[in-house]
Amino acid sequence: DGWYVANQWLKFSSNLPSKPRSPVLMPCSVFAVCDVGSPWRSQWKLFSCKLTNLTVTHTNWTCLERHEWGDIFDIIKRPRLLRGDGDSKLLMTGGLKSTFSLNPACSTILILRLDLESLEWEEAGRMPLDMYRGFQESSKFKLSAKRMGKLAMWDLLGGWRWVDGVSGYGDGLCLKLSSH
Repeated sequence: DGWYVANQWLKFSSNLPSKPRSPVLMPCSVFAVCDVGSPWRSQWKLFSCKLTNLTVTHTNWTCLERHEWGDIFDIIKRPRLLRGDGDSKLLMTGGLKSTFSLNPACSTILILRLDLESLEWEEAGRMPLDMYRGFQESSKFKLSAKRMGKLAMWDLLGGWRWVDGVSGYGDGLCLKLSSH
């Protein structure tokens, strides 16, 4: 585990319960989601590792949990993290589960925003159902890819829209998220 920042490699401990998914480097910490569940059922948790002057001062990742969060990680299928607007916002996106069954279908794409100062979640965006239907019909769905034929984009100010003229090939769909 490591990142190349400011002309140096930063080494992070690997004491996480599973491979970190979509790690995000913020000014004072690195955040990642990890599956702490079983081979039969995923259970996602948010972990962080503190940084000072872009060096690791705390070699262990810590699990961020709050009783008030309830089942926030149980409603998102295949969560991904993104840097949000500003230095204190973290975005989590994924499919909104339609049920709590073992392998549930998704009803749309949901974007949640975590305020790192107050540690409160809020909904930042939800893909309109008519747009999500295109993803349901596609055999390929990626949160990011170079060879997709159609692009759905969300940004903080403009909401959801289709982007025309995407170069590349293939019959899949691509989702781009932007907080700027």
